[in-house]
Amino acid sequence: MEKIKLTIDNIEVEVQNGTTIYHAAKKIGIDIPVLCYMNLEHLNIENRPGGCRICVVEVEGRRNLAPSCSTNCTEGMVVKTHSLRVLNARKTVLELILSDHPTECLVCSSSGKCDLQSLAQKLGIREIHAVENAERSTYRKDCSPALNRDMDKCVMCRRCETICNDVQTVGALSAVNRGFMSVVAPAFEQDLIDSPCTFCGQCVAVCPTGALTPFDDTSKVLKALTDPSKTVIVQTAPAVRAALGEEFGLTPGTLVTGKMVAALRTLGFDKVFDTDFAADLTIMEEGTELLDRITRYLGGDKEVKLPILTSCCPAWVNFFEHNYPCMLDVPSTARSPQQMFGAIAKTYYADMLKIKREDLVVVSVMPCLAKKYECQRDEFKVDGNPDVDFSISTRELASLIKMANINFNNLPDEEFDSPMGESTGAAVIFGATGGVIEAAVRTAYELQTGLKLNKIDFEELRGLEGIRTATIDFNGTPIHIGIAHQLGNARKLLDGIRSGLYNFHAIEIMACPGGCIGGAGQPLHFGNSDVIKARFDAIYREDASKTLRKSHENPYIIKLYKEFLGHPMSEKAHHLLHTHYFEKNKI
Repeated sequence: MEKIKLTIDNIEVEVQNGTTIYHAAKKIGIDIPVLCYMNLEHLNIENRPGGCRICVVEVEGRRNLAPSCSTNCTEGMVVKTHSLRVLNARKTVLELILSDHPTECLVCSSSGKCDLQSLAQKLGIREIHAVENAERSTYRKDCSPALNRDMDKCVMCRRCETICNDVQTVGALSAVNRGFMSVVAPAFEQDLIDSPCTFCGQCVAVCPTGALTPFDDTSKVLKALTDPSKTVIVQTAPAVRAALGEEFGLTPGTLVTGKMVAALRTLGFDKVFDTDFAADLTIMEEGTELLDRITRYLGGDKEVKLPILTSCCPAWVNFFEHNYPCMLDVPSTARSPQQMFGAIAKTYYADMLKIKREDLVVVSVMPCLAKKYECQRDEFKVDGNPDVDFSISTRELASLIKMANINFNNLPDEEFDSPMGESTGAAVIFGATGGVIEAAVRTAYELQTGLKLNKIDFEELRGLEGIRTATIDFNGTPIHIGIAHQLGNARKLLDGIRSGLYNFHAIEIMACPGGCIGGAGQPLHFGNSDVIKARFDAIYREDASKTLRKSHENPYIIKLYKEFLGHPMSEKAHHLLHTHYFEKNKI
């Protein structure tokens, strides 16, 4: 590609033609402040509308200042990035933004990690002029079980719109109004709960202010922990252990399973269990359902619904309920591991403790914000009492640990409690894209063929490509598998099935980048693909370290079926561990 030369702040730099001024400056170590700009490396997507004008620079020969994030370099260009004119313009723009912004930083959930706040500090804003020109908007706050939306704090960066529409293809957000009243909101400014929103939360992960924030359940959890009439137990998702350490300065990909367990006990939970136990249970149910459908299909039953779609990801479930109502009978009816755990905890485990389900509080620690919505769905309640009472994110758990002044990095490693803390390596890999279907294959192969797997690691099912396909030989029977992560890729895969492009027996879909490891409740990675890769590798390291690596070999799962459930897909198992789906009209 053609190379061009330009001068930035008296430094000559050579870049490829088509490079923006922002990237050229970055190449030589010059930092230009940005607000609306966002670079998602792992998706090869940039949000660079040049709308906020914080990144403006002075270009010799041009009358007006140019937004560096959206202005390409030209041969011989001379640029000043921090001239007095530039600094004055940036401060003026920022003051105008702040003049119409709520001044509630002390109680804002984004305080301390707000790009707008950081910019104000960096540019030395100590007073706000032009307040008389602002139109103090009075947008009502929109609260859902998973996300909060406060449009008074929207700065129209449109990052959330890019991630929602271009990456996830959900189409829940778009720009409305002009001037001070312009915001990004659902169509017709409706509530999120009434929009096509899937609650994946990826918009929250990229919002630079407090306009989009997670629903915070930590106060409710603390209240339950201090209630002597309640027994409070906690379950932790597999992806949490691969990312929690980042909140305490540890390198991405550091596994902190034992320290996490110790921290939860220190916080006061009566029992610390593992969602991996329920992931093994999910494989028994989902794997049996998969084998049943494939056996019937191979036997000539043309009415059987294939491919079977995994149902562990609640954002993905919300997505197909909105967008593919004609396919609601195709996904597995198996509940997610979070909900299977809750159902077993409030029946089997509550009976063991001889307490009422209402006196047992089940808390989950999840990498996902859609889990907050999932546990509040009516089909996962008994007489109004949810199977999982509260779901908190990885970041919320870190906040609780810091609040309690626990020295996380110095904690000893501790083990999960029994019986719902025992799991296999197959359950751990649920946290990464491709992991659910690999875990299912490990069990389905042995149950179908009656043969012992010589090779447990199915490398062909692993990877971070958006869409992947593989064929697994079940002792002479080829099983075709599709895998996708991120909802935009899910749409491509399902549209390909409907058009006849793909022909699969089973499909795994996860809504977030890399699967659960890239969930919106995880420590923020800002599109850094190296962080996602490190977490991905950590998940498979933990799998490799397990003595048992196939779900059907978990002795506590075997005991659960023997003492309580009967067998996979039994009437009792179907009642407690399966669900149904609903058509949700997309507006």
